[in-house]
Formats: sequence, C-alpha cells, structure tokens
Amino acid sequence: MYNFDFVKPGSVADAVAALKGDEAQALGGGQTLLPTMKQRLASPATLVSLSGISEMQGICTGDDGALCIGGATTHAEVAAGAGAYPALAAMASHIGDPAVRNRGTIGGSLANNDPSACYPSAALGSGATIVTNTREIAADDYFQGMFATALDEGEIITEVRFPVPEKANYQKFVQPASRFALVGVFVAKYADGVRVAVTGASEDGVFRWSEAEAALSSNFDASAVPDAPSADGMIADLHGSKAYRAHLVKVLTARAVAAAS
Repeated sequence: MYNFDFVKPGSVADAVAALKGDEAQALGGGQTLLPTMKQRLASPATLVSLSGISEMQGICTGDDGALCIGGATTHAEVAAGAGAYPALAAMASHIGDPAVRNRGTIGGSLANNDPSACYPSAALGSGATIVTNTREIAADDYFQGMFATALDEGEIITEVRFPVPEKANYQKFVQPASRFALVGVFVAKYADGVRVAVTGASEDGVFRWSEAEAALSSNFDASAVPDAPSADGMIADLHGSKAYRAHLVKVLTARAVAAAS
C-alpha cells in the first residue's frame, strides 16, 4: 500500500465537499477498493470514508411500503434487519464471508457494480430506486454495463428503496474461491408482473431476462421458465463456458421460482 490522505466526514454534505478535492475517492466498506489499491490498479490521493455518516445508515419502511436502506448499511445489517423483505435479507446473509458482510456496504456494492455481485440483481430484480445526494435513479436506468453506472463523479448513494414484492427468491451458484456468483438469479413477483434479474453471466453485467419475465407473469411456476437464453454475450472463463452460464440462468431461475415465498 502507498501513502494517501484519509478523511472521515460526519455528514453527506461534508463528504460531497471532500470528494471535490483532486484525486479523491469515496470509500464504503473497502472490500473492493482497498485490494484494488494494493494492486496499484487505483491510486486515489484521498479516501473519503462514508462509514461514519449516520444519515446513510439503517433500515426503515417508507410511507409507500418500500424498504429503505441507507447506503452505508453493511451486508450483515441488511441480513439482520431486512425482515420485511425476506429474500433480500437471505441474499445478504450469504454474501462473501463474515468479514466481508461486516464491512461491505450496499451502497459500495451498487456503486462498484461488479458483474458478479449479488446486490445489482436484487436492485434490478426489485425495480429499486437508487437515491443519491442529488437525485433518484430507477434501477432500470442505473446499471449501464460492466462496472458502469449512471453515477456522476462525486455522486454518493445515500439510500436504496426496494418495493416489497408478493414473492421473491435469490439463487446463486457460488464460485467457491471468491464467493461471488458464477451466476445468480433474483426473481420477484409483483401485482403488475414478474421481474427476473441475472448477475454473473453477461459480459454487459447485470441484466433482466425479459422472456422469463413474460412467461412467469402469465404463469408463476417453475415449469413455465423458458429455454435458456442465448449464450452470445455470456462470460466465458476457466470457471464456465458461455453455454454453461446460459444453462445456469435457466436452472437457477426455475429454482428461484420454486423457492419463492
């Protein structure tokens, strides 16, 4: 690791001001950023920690019934406190290991948008709203490709609002070394239809499987899951081929539908 300045503001306003400095970078739980810095793949001059901002922490229920989670809330806190959305709590309880869950944050995960992370599929599958210090962004507009989001430079995720579905479930085929999703599928059934979001499979990052959404909106049963999506554009690496990942998308979607409650 190299030398850098460390700032720990107590409010969102102070954090925004600190991020206007030259080569300043926001720091959530640091589960991705710090290893990246050690490998010299990133070299911010100043880290602006968001972990001490109380207005970005905690879980509550909004007036519209949505589950509202502060951007600095850890995975462990989501697992313990998101009981109003059982599928989301269960998903958070299986992210990484205890060390990761007690340091990593929902805002940090969504800001990083790793193509194999779990939270992007939950946010997209739930039709969540990403709230920042300046605006609200629908999940459908937020995710813009591998590691790419709609966030502007210096913009901070302060809250994520999840509409609570009638039924939902998340299924993850774990890559055992990293505990990221080789493929993960989040299925959520709402009164106006079903949403299916897939992580870990596509070269473009998290995506909605529209064919499955249409089929399951008509018949919410595992038998209604269509044939596997096209393997074109799927990730291929030493852990699995494009066709293998496409097959997993179908299998995990059916499992998620069968397990949804």
